[in-house]
Amino acid sequence: MSVKELLDLTGKVALVTGGTRGIGLQMAEAIGEMGARVAIVARKEDELEQARAHLGAMQIESLSVAADLADPATIPRLTDAVLSRWGQVDILLNNAGCSWAAAAEDHPQEGWRKVMNLNVDAQFFLSREVGRRSMIPRRGGKIINIASIAGLFGNPPEWALHTLAYNTSKGALVNMTRALAAEWGRYNINVNAICPGFFPSRMSEVTLERIESMVLKMTPLSRLGGDEDLKGCVVFLASEASRHITGQAIAVDGGYSAI
Repeated sequence: MSVKELLDLTGKVALVTGGTRGIGLQMAEAIGEMGARVAIVARKEDELEQARAHLGAMQIESLSVAADLADPATIPRLTDAVLSRWGQVDILLNNAGCSWAAAAEDHPQEGWRKVMNLNVDAQFFLSREVGRRSMIPRRGGKIINIASIAGLFGNPPEWALHTLAYNTSKGALVNMTRALAAEWGRYNINVNAICPGFFPSRMSEVTLERIESMVLKMTPLSRLGGDEDLKGCVVFLASEASRHITGQAIAVDGGYSAI
């Protein structure tokens, strides 16, 4: 098989959560460009329609599903929508997430639970649903969890980010990736994680306004992530080119985590 054939996603079905903007839309574009049909999931109908129109303009066949992943009851319904349309899910990209800034000693239970519900619980419950209804019966699939370099270590104290819940949730997602990869390898399901570094987004906008200069000083490539910097990695992990790779967490951060 040629390298082009290994990377080809023609005929595959991908389910991308948080796929309407930022890195989620970037990765949906990449997978679709390589031939996959793409279902994007988010809460807001207007953003879903805009993203679907954007993908359509790129000649990518897509489906939009409105769902709040923080509510476990929505997960079977959204899976139904994709399976009813295309009959399978070959690639699951768990990207939806949130954060909550608060000092540890003052962190509200509500904020902690909100972050864990979306960043950890929803990722597992959706993986479980897609796994048992499509990937396990078909003996194959690719699950890609979007963690973060924040899940690999704490924050520099001088930055005063107070993102304990976010860091904890992303660390949990990294280890969930390893554990699920070990358990589902017998079904020929690859489970890997991408750990993005600092990418400008609606969620990171306020933080980056304050610490961007410090981030750049600590990043060997001296740049933030851009609109195309996750595309190669996600296509690789979604394709047969990565068929012998599972349980790994790949940092895409300009070298920030290397120093």
